[in-house]
Amino acid sequence: MKEIYNDIKINENGRYILIGGAWPYANNTLHLGHLAALLPGDVLARYHRQIGDNVIYVSGTDCHGTPITERAKKENTTPLDISSKYHDEFVKSFLSMNFSYNLYTSTESDFHKKTCEDVFKKMFDNGYIFEKIEKDNYCETCGKFVQDREVTVICPDCKQISKGDQCDCGHVFTKDELIGSTCVTCGEKTTTKDNKNLYLALSKLQNDIEVYVKENESKWRKNAQNETNKYLKEGLPDRAVTRDLNWGVNIPLPNYEDKRMYVWIEAVLGYLTTTMDFCKRNNLNYENWWKKSNKDSIMYMVHGKDNITFHSIIFPGILLALKDNYKLPDMIVSSEYLNFNEEKFSKSKGNGINILEAAEMFNIDTLRFHLVRNGPEKKDTNFTIEEYNSTHNEINNKLGNFINRTLKFKGIDTIKVANMDEQIKENLDNAYIDISKNMEAMEFREVTNVIMNILEVANKYYDEKMPWILFKEDIDKFNDCIYTCANIILNISNYIEPIMPKTASKIREYLNIENPSWGYIELKDDVKLNNIEPLFTRLK
Repeated sequence: MKEIYNDIKINENGRYILIGGAWPYANNTLHLGHLAALLPGDVLARYHRQIGDNVIYVSGTDCHGTPITERAKKENTTPLDISSKYHDEFVKSFLSMNFSYNLYTSTESDFHKKTCEDVFKKMFDNGYIFEKIEKDNYCETCGKFVQDREVTVICPDCKQISKGDQCDCGHVFTKDELIGSTCVTCGEKTTTKDNKNLYLALSKLQNDIEVYVKENESKWRKNAQNETNKYLKEGLPDRAVTRDLNWGVNIPLPNYEDKRMYVWIEAVLGYLTTTMDFCKRNNLNYENWWKKSNKDSIMYMVHGKDNITFHSIIFPGILLALKDNYKLPDMIVSSEYLNFNEEKFSKSKGNGINILEAAEMFNIDTLRFHLVRNGPEKKDTNFTIEEYNSTHNEINNKLGNFINRTLKFKGIDTIKVANMDEQIKENLDNAYIDISKNMEAMEFREVTNVIMNILEVANKYYDEKMPWILFKEDIDKFNDCIYTCANIILNISNYIEPIMPKTASKIREYLNIENPSWGYIELKDDVKLNNIEPLFTRLK
């Protein structure tokens, strides 16, 4: 399968940053709601690289499980064909939005599957995976055990009909709640029958997980704190880790040849396996990112609110069960939902825009900025084309026009080194501090506010200095003004690099600067201005 791969440059003085973007499931197209939830991962990765940290940003396509086998049956094809089709589409989607994964792979990779088997066996050897025979849902009409995704049931929380794995309201069903459910295939009520499975002993891990949560939850989003503590208060049940499937990761134990690893356990292990894979390719030690022995490291998990407990409870539980000094996630970056025109994204209703459609319709950088500025950071938010157009035009007016007025000033073809306005310099310097503070606190909307405030200051400075008059009456003051404005533009290119990388790159090209940096900078030499073109086009 295709991959996204980006190299890494190790900085001996940098921290070790691991960013895990949630693994999209390979049974449907990705829409703007997915993009809004995952975009903070790319923003964080670009920011941490820019300030000199050693970033590994990983994700991949979740290729296994019941929904994919169901879809393959309906389309008279194989699960591999279904997962490969969507994986390739996901790769194209993320590339279209300029995601900078160090490695985006899939759970179908040989490395992932083999490493998952090794991890599974170690948890078993450590006594955290055990065999259990109990009654499972069985469809007499279909003649097979049915998985939670293959049945429907009334949700006890919202009272709506839901698939048996997880309700849209967030409720995760217990085995008892699925007794007497309805088979999706034939529509008949299920019965129960003895079945042998392996279970992860989460109940044995509860105390350790509670300690971990207490130590870290203050760094998490509020929805992650609330959801996690709700489950801990209820008490963690042991969870099945094997399924009656023939598609997925093999169970490395005898007498389980007809079963596969439950997708929820091997998908979250993808963060670890993909880091190991990337490090192996680059002759790096994955333990620098994954072991507690390295105190100078940070781990971010980036996902939507429907995936919170998998990252705040299940994954930490798996790592604890390995008893090998693994670092647990520090930061849970859990977004709320993005709606489209006040409704949920729905392919069946034709409501919403998928990522590849968005790449054709919108300016990629202003879309990224809009989704960061107006995304579901702390509450559900709404996307409309009109509101996106408003954001795009605001950026065009405040950034695009400021650059045009400065770098395309009639009568000059060179930015001359002159005197920098000290108050503006102080403002620019402070903006780096404010952006860093908000970035590392996961307050991405505040980052965009800092950027827009600097643009307000920039345009006010330009208008008050009136360079069109200075050009005629005082050329030295004119040069000071244009030099100050050019330095504003240069520093703004650093601010926007994590969110608007293509625009930032274009600005650096205009000013003959090769790479982004972090911290106040000035032009040290005169800059010959060539091929300055508008960065944006105003939208109706």
